[in-house]
Amino acid sequence: MVHPLVEQLRFTRAEFQRALAGVSEEDGVVRLEPSNSIGWTVAHMATQERAFWVTWGQGLTDVAPELDGWQGAVTPPLGEAWAAWQAVVAASDPYLDGLTVESMGQHLVVNGAPYRESLGTMFLRAIYHYWYHIGEASAFRQQLGHVDLPPFVGNLGVEAPYRAGA
Repeated sequence: MVHPLVEQLRFTRAEFQRALAGVSEEDGVVRLEPSNSIGWTVAHMATQERAFWVTWGQGLTDVAPELDGWQGAVTPPLGEAWAAWQAVVAASDPYLDGLTVESMGQHLVVNGAPYRESLGTMFLRAIYHYWYHIGEASAFRQQLGHVDLPPFVGNLGVEAPYRAGA
């Protein structure tokens, strides 16, 4: 059984995808300042997950290198951003599956020193970061005139309910 924080991250990723479902390539590169584009947001979340779970967690440096060129106020094509995000998720998931209660208290080594936050806190940071951008993207989509947006927080009680004892 996967750790509950891994389960919550996966639920949050699914909510991120659900919140952005149906965004066109054209709308994905629109920038309503001071916000960044939706394409940027997808790439931004991929960059964080890549750092946490792929580069720092596994020492892999060759996953989704295009993310390195999408720093700052850029508007990467939405389809390309999603492809990079999916590559990062695919590279992350086997690592995430192996994490335990004990793992969550450990600190990854980054640049030769223990990272300032435990792995468990990094999970919380990633999850909350996604939720911030889900809300931001929902507001952005409203400004673009999108209708019939998905309701806030999907089927949590079935897909990722609270589990005691982990």
